[in-house]
Amino acid sequence: MDFKTSMKISSQGMGAHRTWLNVTSANLANINTTRTEDGEPYRRRTLIYQSDPPRAFDHFMDDALEEQVQGVEVVEILPDNREFAQVYDPDHPDADDEGYVRTPNINPVEEMANLMNASRSYEANLAALSTAKKLILKSLEIGK
Repeated sequence: MDFKTSMKISSQGMGAHRTWLNVTSANLANINTTRTEDGEPYRRRTLIYQSDPPRAFDHFMDDALEEQVQGVEVVEILPDNREFAQVYDPDHPDADDEGYVRTPNINPVEEMANLMNASRSYEANLAALSTAKKLILKSLEIGK
């Protein structure tokens, strides 16, 4: 694999993981948002990744043998359809007639784990990009 390809793959990974960090941060920031513009609590969002360029499964073995490489891209950001939690708080302005408030379908522990995973994945791509850059510079020094 040449340097340009390895740098492209790392930068695509960094972009995808930066989007994951942003979505996860938005989920955490809205953990107490009980009413949005549509009148419902904030709905957790999640990402769908896709290989770039997209390939069918039967091509993976051929690609591995031919050493063709792929990157990744974020295809879509989707709402999570899990049920909203209900908390008894009759003094809350969004409480129903029985005193229950629907809260966002966000699990803070899950979001923190996702945040750590996205951060580490971003750092791994950054390290790969940095290594490719160092190899390019060393190659130029050899050519002197």
